[in-house]
Amino acid sequence: MIRILIAAVFMVVVFSSCSHSYYIVRHAEKATADNKNMSSDVPLTEQGNERAEALKDVLRKEKIAFVFSTNTIRTKSTAQPTASLFQLPVTIYGPRPDSVFISLLTSVKKNTLIVGHSNTVDDVVNMLCKEKRIVADLPETQYDNLFIVKKKGKNFILQQKKYGRPSE
Repeated sequence: MIRILIAAVFMVVVFSSCSHSYYIVRHAEKATADNKNMSSDVPLTEQGNERAEALKDVLRKEKIAFVFSTNTIRTKSTAQPTASLFQLPVTIYGPRPDSVFISLLTSVKKNTLIVGHSNTVDDVVNMLCKEKRIVADLPETQYDNLFIVKKKGKNFILQQKKYGRPSE
């Protein structure tokens, strides 16, 4: 009986240590570049700032260990409240996820937030899952998707949730 108990405890420790999640979101609502002199690297709107705070609140109990963002004002501003909560830096990755970035993500083995764009979130999710789980870029009007890729042993489980105020 004691051997069974020890084996069960060992299995729990092994499987729980191999389990972590990637939280992937598109940046929150952005300002529009309304004149020719305005850069395409625009900040968040007030609604976008509220969504970034809502993301922090959703992830509060998730023990985030790493935060990644592309190098734009809107993605960094979306990531920053969560990074600040966990006292983490926001690590910048290239404008498009590639195999080097995905290898980095899979090597960290801890809960990780990744903030991207409507045309890159699907790439990150699909590359992490090693198969096409999201068939296309996200619509330009959607900001409330939270994709969770859970790594359990060798398996990847994808969950899609919504957070913050519903997108229009």
